[in-house]
Amino acid sequence: MSKVKIMPCLDMKDGRVVKGVHFVDLKDAGDPVENAALYEEEGADELAMLDIAATLENRGTRLEWVKNVSSVINIPLTVGGGIASLEDIELTLNAGADKVSINSAAVKRPELIKEASGKFGSERITVAIDGCRNKEMPSGFEVVVSGGTKSVGIDAVEWAKKCESLGAGVILPTSMDGDGTLDGYDLEYTRAIADAVNLPIIASGGAGKLSHFYDAAEQGKASILLAASVFHFRTYSVQEVKEYLQGKNVDVYL
Repeated sequence: MSKVKIMPCLDMKDGRVVKGVHFVDLKDAGDPVENAALYEEEGADELAMLDIAATLENRGTRLEWVKNVSSVINIPLTVGGGIASLEDIELTLNAGADKVSINSAAVKRPELIKEASGKFGSERITVAIDGCRNKEMPSGFEVVVSGGTKSVGIDAVEWAKKCESLGAGVILPTSMDGDGTLDGYDLEYTRAIADAVNLPIIASGGAGKLSHFYDAAEQGKASILLAASVFHFRTYSVQEVKEYLQGKNVDVYL
């Protein structure tokens, strides 16, 4: 197993960090700049910031949020939400992001992945794949877009393979069935995508206990473990998660 990274995620709305269940019933989870600085201090390896309303509100990511957060951290920052063009990617990277995460726009126009990785480098292009269970799909998982509100009739595992062939550098699968539930990552979904591609996989959606992190690395085959609620509401610190994983013989960055 490759070395595992811990990645807190700032879900953003109206300038604040928020957290909900299945992307709804949002609660305030603090100031993004304060949270970002704290997570780096605690030992986070990377940070994600997702503008969860951008696509639904048909606008780009708020670049001032990116500038504010990137100014207080030195760890890599991945920014997603409403990034729909090469210009959006360039503006986001110029605002201080190290990587971008694209989702709905890539599903709409897959060539964007190829163009983006060609221009900026595949290591800077993460493709987020929001999925939900659907027995009609060959893998049992269907891609959903627009903040999990719209099914698109595409098999999630086949889409992950296509993203890899187009030049994606990282895949971020999030299970709509698990998001915010604290019931654990959707290991079946994460593993299905990890087994299908040769790219780093970010486990996302549902971390609530220390054992969930271990399961995502061991069973889900993820090399980056993303979590939000448990960090925002101070259930665990990043350091506690790393110490737990180390105690279970998972190789982490200390």
